[in-house]
Amino acid sequence: MGKKVKKEVEPPPKDVFDPLLIESKTAATVVLMLSSPEEEVLAKACDALYKFASKDDENKVTLLGLGAVEHLYKLISHEDPIVRRNAIMVFGIMASNYDVKKLLRELDVTNSLISRLAPEEDVVIHEFATLCLAHMAVEYTTKVHIFEQGGLEPLIRLLGSPDPDVKKNSVECIYLLVQDFQSCAAVRALNVIPPLLELLKSEYPVIQLLALKTLEVISKDRETRIILGENKGLDCLLKILETNEFSDLHVEALAVLGNCLEDVHILQLIQQTGGLKKLLSFVGVSTVPDIQKNAAKAITKAAYDSENRKILNEEEVEKCLINLLEIDNDGVKVAASQAISAMCENLASKRAFGLQGIPQLVQLLSSDNEEVKEAAVTALANLTAGSPSNASAVAEAEGIEPLVNTLNSQRDGAITNAATVLTNLAMQEPFRVNIQSSGIMNALAEPLCSTNSQVQSKAAFAVAAFGCDADARTELRNAGGLGPLVELLHSKNEEVRRNACWAVMVCASDELTAVELCRLGALDILEEINLSTGRKNNFSEAALEKLLDNNLSQKYSQMGYLSSSNIIADGFYDCGQIKPGVKFLSLEELSMQELTDRRAIIFINAKPQEDLAIEEKAQDSSYEQTILSPSISRKSSREKARKGKGKKEEEKSKEVIQITSKVQDEINLESPHWLPPPDFILLGYINDASKTILPLTTTREQVVALAQFVADKMGGPIERDKLHDFSWELHISEVEFELKCNVVPIGKVKKGTFYHRALLFKVIADRIGIGCSLVRGKYNRAWNEVKLVDDSPQGIAGLLLPPQEYIVDLMFEPGFLIKQGSAEADQYKRI
Repeated sequence: MGKKVKKEVEPPPKDVFDPLLIESKTAATVVLMLSSPEEEVLAKACDALYKFASKDDENKVTLLGLGAVEHLYKLISHEDPIVRRNAIMVFGIMASNYDVKKLLRELDVTNSLISRLAPEEDVVIHEFATLCLAHMAVEYTTKVHIFEQGGLEPLIRLLGSPDPDVKKNSVECIYLLVQDFQSCAAVRALNVIPPLLELLKSEYPVIQLLALKTLEVISKDRETRIILGENKGLDCLLKILETNEFSDLHVEALAVLGNCLEDVHILQLIQQTGGLKKLLSFVGVSTVPDIQKNAAKAITKAAYDSENRKILNEEEVEKCLINLLEIDNDGVKVAASQAISAMCENLASKRAFGLQGIPQLVQLLSSDNEEVKEAAVTALANLTAGSPSNASAVAEAEGIEPLVNTLNSQRDGAITNAATVLTNLAMQEPFRVNIQSSGIMNALAEPLCSTNSQVQSKAAFAVAAFGCDADARTELRNAGGLGPLVELLHSKNEEVRRNACWAVMVCASDELTAVELCRLGALDILEEINLSTGRKNNFSEAALEKLLDNNLSQKYSQMGYLSSSNIIADGFYDCGQIKPGVKFLSLEELSMQELTDRRAIIFINAKPQEDLAIEEKAQDSSYEQTILSPSISRKSSREKARKGKGKKEEEKSKEVIQITSKVQDEINLESPHWLPPPDFILLGYINDASKTILPLTTTREQVVALAQFVADKMGGPIERDKLHDFSWELHISEVEFELKCNVVPIGKVKKGTFYHRALLFKVIADRIGIGCSLVRGKYNRAWNEVKLVDDSPQGIAGLLLPPQEYIVDLMFEPGFLIKQGSAEADQYKRI
């Protein structure tokens, strides 16, 4: 037997590298390994990095700084499934960091991640790819990218994955995506409802919760709600609400159901199956504020439809909402108040709330929470609209004072609705008086200064409602509310402008307020508004007319017409026709001007001497009111004029001039204010007319006698052919020169033409109670129009004929009455 020979081991090939086991202790080294061509090295490196990144957020930042993300991005598409899986695991865990997400967006990784959602991929890859997408979908631009790159379809498919983590990540990602309207519309077409409803049966609460949240978002779309109903989604939701084990899902289930209740057919279906009654009873027994709040919100959404309101009223939803007002949670109170506001559109509900809910809402006005206060006052605004009985209930619940206090709220909505409620209450006189005594006008001064157009509009509307009371107007004046009100006339908002015009019209009812409004520029603004076809409205025209009615000098100057109801008082002056856009000067300003050759300003002031003496001693404030409001002394002047003893003008003219000079000197010396010069001659005219004309039995006789009286004082009758020889201009110029002033008291005019005589006729007629108008024509023409009733035709006793309008001849045949519309009337009016 031969000897055994030992077999020699062949040496390894020279080009093969001997295996090297490396134990790395730094992340940086492992990151370098991500560039290795060896799949085993890559897989182990990714696994190590996954464990490192899972520990805390700082490690993720460390890996980001080492450039790991860029390497991993290349590896998620690696051909080896294990390398691909491990790389995506690191991506998924790192994507929770904000800075990592930012870099992932820059690298545009969404397309690669969506590719990994293919059915053939490993379930672990599905889990971490969906996790990464869910982290990134928080940001809007990524939502758009996922949608545009077709990410919704694979995500919806993965809702049916056997792995719960994949389901959770997929549904979370879909929930984030449907926040964008494009995705929300697209999921309906991709049939997302059945898999979402299936997830409601999951044993994992987090998956059920995310499914409900997704349903809440997408069920805002009507078509989606129909599909939800077809797939028996309502039954699933009601079942969740009936199951105590699912109490942590009740809030979200109610939110979805609330969206569904917007549709009439769904609400009818739920009512028919008894689900609505169950729902309301469930809300009644629940003590969870979020459930109560969502239930109220569901009712609010449903109540936007009239048929829904009817159904809810049949189920006595009002009791449920009133009970919710008592819950000690501000969020629930707000939601319940909003639901009441919505249900008020139903008249039966409005009556029901009026009987029970108003006291609770009034109590909420005293809440420290501004949102609660706003919701409650909004409900009250809807409840009292067109409902006197509910308005009475608010007053009986002692709601007036808290409502007035709410005008000082921090929230514009609360102020707007408080003003609305108070305006609704003001429709009833007793409540209006009570509100006025609570200082409503003081409280409205601040809202008038608001920059919110709704607040401005409702505040101005409230001023219009309460401004009919003289004390209220005084309160508004003293509170400085007129200035902001006038500013609102400039508003570009049509409703604000209209309500401001209305308020100005109402406030201009007394002379003091009207004069103050004019001083603040209301008249100029209204004139500008009325010149604009786009901004003009009925209220702006009425406001202008009302202001002018309390500023007759300006009215006559601008409009050339004073009606029989426009009573000329002391302080009136005629400065001629003023051109549009030219400032209307006060009598004091006109009296300070140097003597000119222009038309004289004819002035009316028939105050007795006693009145002037009182004015000299008056205090500043009352003095100013007397000057601004010459009509204050109108009554006393008229009474004294009637009692006065008239003298013949020829006998007393020298005496009057002396007295006038003396009084004027005393006024100039003693009074620090400018006072209009007295006109004792005019006072004598009024006394004489009161004595001789007033006793006449008929108005026609009085008109004729007054016309003759006026003509006699102004130069007598003038022949028509010799009108041009009547040198009234020279006479007026002499008077102006004598007075060294452009302002001429009408009593000083001894040779007067048409417009002097017509003005004097109107002044005396107003003092002795004859109704007449004053009309300005062209070329110094003016005339008076009177309405007289003619005698009954012979043989027909007791027949009352309609009044006829006549023009009074004061120039050619003083006292002759010319029928309006006749050729003679036209001839009298024109040259």
